[in-house]
Amino acid sequence: MKIAEKLGTRRPFFSFEFFPPKSDEAEKNLFRTIESLKPLDPGFVSITYGAGGSTRTRTVDIAKRLRTEAGFDVMAHVTCAGATAGELRELLGDLRRGGIENIMALRGDPPRGSETFVAAEGGFRYASDLIALLKAEFSFCVGGACYPETHPEAPSQGADLAALSTKVRTGAEFLVTQLFFDNARYVEFVDRARSWGISVPILPGIMPITNYEQIDRFTRQCGATIPPSLRAELELRKDDPDAIVDLGVAYMTLQVADLLARGAPGVHFYTLNRSPATRAVVSALMAARRAW
Repeated sequence: MKIAEKLGTRRPFFSFEFFPPKSDEAEKNLFRTIESLKPLDPGFVSITYGAGGSTRTRTVDIAKRLRTEAGFDVMAHVTCAGATAGELRELLGDLRRGGIENIMALRGDPPRGSETFVAAEGGFRYASDLIALLKAEFSFCVGGACYPETHPEAPSQGADLAALSTKVRTGAEFLVTQLFFDNARYVEFVDRARSWGISVPILPGIMPITNYEQIDRFTRQCGATIPPSLRAELELRKDDPDAIVDLGVAYMTLQVADLLARGAPGVHFYTLNRSPATRAVVSALMAARRAW
């Protein structure tokens, strides 16, 4: 089923994101994680690309297995990085034949070691170019990425919103945000987007805090910030991994409950291919809703 259709009928909406494993053993672990999350009945699951399109084949293979073996509605990430338009058409055709109906269209990150994105010869420079191809030649439901704290490469907040508006006008039917930890950033961003005429659903993207050094690295890479009060609590626990996990689950549960109360259509969880933290949060929220 297409995600845009589900977003119009299902509240709250929980979805889970995974990245392609790099080995057969890691792939087995991934599918164990997926099985543990299956009882939570996610609206969809997504599978990412590696930097520079480095995991393209595994992304396609895992997307197909998630669809055929696990029975999920799947959103496959497709990026412009390292691919010609012809190669992208071939990949999209493969996904379509595999029963995939949803695509997250992304520009993609530069390859490791490079700070500048350079389009492949005969390829695309912007996500909106990929969206245009998807809408002209295929029938996928298309999602796009957005940044509550502004894309790190954008020269200004206005320029970032202009680029996002182009994605939506070109055909993006819903948006998923980069991770954030301050819900006010999401609410303010949605208000700004609406003022630009962007009316599609905007799913907040949330990442569990299970490792302090890891989450600090991720936020620095993507331009997100950790609120000072949360950082102070993490610092107090940085030498106690279990305490970090406990704090992360408690914080994320409150964060997600608040987002839903503020009108978010649902939440997209960046699982990091692990289930305990995400499962704990969603299970608690579902239990609370049943109690209400």
